[in-house]
Amino acid sequence: MKPFLENEQDYLAAQFHINDSHIVQASHLAFLKIQSWKFAMNTPTISKRYRDEAEALIRQSFCSYVPNSYILSEEGYYFAPLN
Repeated sequence: MKPFLENEQDYLAAQFHINDSHIVQASHLAFLKIQSWKFAMNTPTISKRYRDEAEALIRQSFCSYVPNSYILSEEGYYFAPLN
């Protein structure tokens, strides 16, 4: 009698590939945002308004606080979302 085990290697490989693609895209966008910010800070002819907008973009993207419980809930470590 064979034990009932499902082989989920294909599913896991596909999920890994999808997650890896998302990470690559997100890191590329982060690189472009940082590159734009560096350009704005190092170019003297760029207006103050553009510099402020670039700095706000960086702060909103990378310096926002996300609680640990939210991340764990989104990743499926809890059966139900926390309130």
